[in-house]
Amino acid sequence: MKIVEGYMPFRGYQTYYRIVGERQAGLAPLLLIHGGTGSSHNYFELLDDYAKTGRQLIMYDQIGCGKSSLPEDPAIYVKETWVAELIALREYLHLDQVHLLDQSWGGMLEMYYLTQFNPDGVKSVMIDDSPASIKLWTQEQHRLISYLSYEDRQAIAEAERTGDFTEPKYLAANDRYMERYCWDDPDENSPEPLRRPTNGQRASLIAEGPNEFTENGTISDFELTDQLAKIQAPTLVTSGTDDLCTPLIAKSVADHIPNAKWHLFANSRHLALLDQHDAFIQVLDQWLHAHD
Repeated sequence: MKIVEGYMPFRGYQTYYRIVGERQAGLAPLLLIHGGTGSSHNYFELLDDYAKTGRQLIMYDQIGCGKSSLPEDPAIYVKETWVAELIALREYLHLDQVHLLDQSWGGMLEMYYLTQFNPDGVKSVMIDDSPASIKLWTQEQHRLISYLSYEDRQAIAEAERTGDFTEPKYLAANDRYMERYCWDDPDENSPEPLRRPTNGQRASLIAEGPNEFTENGTISDFELTDQLAKIQAPTLVTSGTDDLCTPLIAKSVADHIPNAKWHLFANSRHLALLDQHDAFIQVLDQWLHAHD
């Protein structure tokens, strides 16, 4: 299977991209937009085998992440930079007709792109585990925290009260929260792409904040719920039953996008591609073929 890697010049920096498979007539390529902020394309490599169906996959690392440039200037880490990068990448790679699949923050970026720029050539959209409102997101994270042990709840509450997110008890509690609702810390048994560094710590801290429930970065005011009606592309929203993106968050997105569909993956946390791999591929394949 052919894999092409390269870099797109962007505002004096470089954006890494990775293309799997070759473009086939009648099958629009699938552009994958990773989460974070501060993650990378790495986990999308779990989709590589899907390119054997003839569907070309295109993944990339947003500025500040992965193999892309890692600027020190905090002013770069805003949604306006990342949406300009997405627009530039579509043009650079001649993605005139494209399906979009995005996860977590990637879905927020995509919703911003679709509602504010009304792009042409988007054949379908798959929004995985993404909020349209950071306010609702943080409310739901605190509800999820309420299911943790008393000790973990206390450690998290104390960290939020003091603003000190370095205490061992808080760090251990946050790890347990992430393992319960997001994914496990990678170990020697994890798929190889998940064991690679994402290099996005700076981007994550500046744009999001210290964790999933203390959103005080540049995207902390993100709120697009009332603008989702502008999205005209066929849209599939997905989430997991045990996801940071709770069913309430996912439903609030699906309910506001005209004719959107919603698929809830059983026994899945924040990445159904990992937790329910075969089921995720099946849902994806059916969705794309229905909208080619």
